[in-house]
Amino acid sequence: MPVPDLPDVVLWSIPAFILLTLLEAISYRLHPDDDELGYAAKDTATSLSMGLGSLGFDLLWGIVPALAYSAINLVTPLHVPITWQWVLVCLLAQDFFYYWSHRSHHVIRVLWASHVVHHSSRRFNLSTALRQPWTGFTSWLFYLPMIALGVHPAVLAFCSSVNLVYQFWIHTERIDKLPRPLEFVLNTPSHHRVHHASQGGYLDRNFGGILIVWDRLFGSFAPEIERPVYGLTKNIGTHNPLRVAFHEYASIGRDLRAARTWRERLGRIFGGPGWEPAAPAESEGAGK
Repeated sequence: MPVPDLPDVVLWSIPAFILLTLLEAISYRLHPDDDELGYAAKDTATSLSMGLGSLGFDLLWGIVPALAYSAINLVTPLHVPITWQWVLVCLLAQDFFYYWSHRSHHVIRVLWASHVVHHSSRRFNLSTALRQPWTGFTSWLFYLPMIALGVHPAVLAFCSSVNLVYQFWIHTERIDKLPRPLEFVLNTPSHHRVHHASQGGYLDRNFGGILIVWDRLFGSFAPEIERPVYGLTKNIGTHNPLRVAFHEYASIGRDLRAARTWRERLGRIFGGPGWEPAAPAESEGAGK
């Protein structure tokens, strides 16, 4: 099957990314009382550094999935037609698998070690959307079913790019809630503010990419009620891009060195970010 000629939506969107970020930053300059919600020079510089670095690392990490996707595409007997109607169906499917990838990256620690980068800022603005991990090699496995079902790798790449571009504009506090029908179906700034919040009722909620309906269907939706507090439950307190990129991997390494059993080692890797081994049962009669 020939490689489809699909537009590079990320490349075409870069001017809009820059313009919208500048406009948002200016809006905070014009309203100094809102500055605590907006931009801080070091924080923004870190987000931009992480975004630029991710471009290079993505080229490196993309080799393995590209080879795997191409091999599966060659042997699968199924081939989805490359028409715009089917591309829209593929976009819906990609958004579904993105939901499960995103949710998994919040509840499995070794995956969270990559995704935590995106949540490490205590600000929430359009530059936060650019704060991307340098270890983005953990998502491609979730899309293998699409390739096995006959979706061309280039179509999957296009759909992933559309999803990524869509999510840029929802990283803002300058847009309040949208009309109710849109809020019910789409992922919006309001829903994504909840996703980036660190307080208990908002943790691990609203994983959708383009659509919020997956969260409503699978029990992970939370509406925005109180103003979110952004960042991590334990903030890292650094703007050093290397530490931002790898701090959770270093933490996993320390926990593995201190682990005493294989069960604990596996828990430290594949348990949730806050996983702790069960406390040893008290001996009978202890404390009497």
